[in-house]
Amino acid sequence: SAATVGALALDSPEAFAHASILLALLVGALRVIFGVLRLGILVNLLSTPVVIGFSNAAALIISGSQLHAILGVERGRESLFVRSVAVEIQRAVSGVDWATLGMAALALAIMLALRRRHERILIAVAITTLISWLTGYEGSIVGDIPRGLPSFSVPHLDTNLFWQLIPGALVLTLIGLMEAMSIARTIAARTKQHIDINQELVGQGMANLVGGVFSSYAVSGSFSRSAINFSSGAASGLSSVVTSAVVVLTLLFFTPLFYYLPQATLAIVIVLAVLSLVRIHAVRRAWRVSHADGAIAIVTFAVTLALAPQLHWGIMTGVILALAHFVRRTMRPHVAYLARHEDGALVDADAHDLDLDRYIAVIRFDARLYYGASAYFEDKVLEALARLPELRYIVLDAGGINRIDATGVETLSRLVEDLRAGDVDIYFTRLKNSVWKVLEADGLLAEIGEDHFFDWNQQALDHLWSQMDPSAREGSPLYGQPLASDLDDNK
Repeated sequence: SAATVGALALDSPEAFAHASILLALLVGALRVIFGVLRLGILVNLLSTPVVIGFSNAAALIISGSQLHAILGVERGRESLFVRSVAVEIQRAVSGVDWATLGMAALALAIMLALRRRHERILIAVAITTLISWLTGYEGSIVGDIPRGLPSFSVPHLDTNLFWQLIPGALVLTLIGLMEAMSIARTIAARTKQHIDINQELVGQGMANLVGGVFSSYAVSGSFSRSAINFSSGAASGLSSVVTSAVVVLTLLFFTPLFYYLPQATLAIVIVLAVLSLVRIHAVRRAWRVSHADGAIAIVTFAVTLALAPQLHWGIMTGVILALAHFVRRTMRPHVAYLARHEDGALVDADAHDLDLDRYIAVIRFDARLYYGASAYFEDKVLEALARLPELRYIVLDAGGINRIDATGVETLSRLVEDLRAGDVDIYFTRLKNSVWKVLEADGLLAEIGEDHFFDWNQQALDHLWSQMDPSAREGSPLYGQPLASDLDDNK
């Protein structure tokens, strides 16, 4: 919320507040609509690398938006966030406000010294406010805060501002849901509770709608507060009621205490809070797991940072890259030529540097056979003809094929016909029931012949060897003592 509104470089605190309230209402409306339409599944479009890259960039953007308050210079109002930061740094070089910088340094020192204490923020605020009052601090302070509860009001609808906030509201809707669901799943794993993602959307949406008409900014769940709440023994929403009561009492009776609170202190509080969201280790982990995932996180981070305040471009770039990577993987899945390992399992011969049989190729396809992967599947199976000139049989291990569509059936039919025309017969093993039913309904099962289907690879091999010269079996890389379970490892 702060990154979306703050990066717009609005002219006054009043304009900032108005935009924040309007953003809260937009986020609330979007979340309610998404929940009612049961669109919670959309959160799955935000892969972990995208969230990592975006949240890291957002943390830096929020921190950078507080730079002027820490240095005591005029806020940069350039079209791009990075340019605004550069302008503020240039102004600081020309003339930094040492009183403001000193107050920020004091607040930082207090919070770092007390980093293991939960009340460190309260202590830093109290000490710097007291010093500001006693010394006549000339830097920016909070000033008057209206006492009492906020009144009910519907913000004026600025059409131009509305369209500027829409992309950020969409991002906040999805990102906020992602964060809230990660919190909910973590706690639900301990409490054995069921999570309804669409109900969560409606609940968060209503909270933002009600909060918006009472001058609230966009809200979502907090991992740290939820974790502390849970570890303290809270078992119901009553703990949130207590917190709300304390806030109400503060608004009614204690607002004058914040008059001399330095803006630099608030800036340090915000910076330290959001920098804890930066997760470099998560980027490294994504890179170790998959270079493509790591690259998606890095590109999402770079685009978000470079094009701020247009934050939606960063997350849209990440989503597009993640979807493209997903489609590419499904179109070119893993295909293994199997050979007998010394432990008795049939494993990927190329991965384990094992020889292939001259007459029999056992091929495992580790994906659903749909229109996007059918051509690749056909190419990899026909590749066996080039690799093994004396090939007589192909055993297709279909244990990884959990679904097949019309294109897949057509490809399979054509493949069987082409292989048999070249005097190479094909057999199938470990076929899932769902795929069996599709082939049966199409008639391809009868066309191939039910005697060409076996439950396990070993059964198919024994059947083929019974039709061949014994020497072909004994010298085969596929020959050996099978695993007792007769289940082939996916090695």
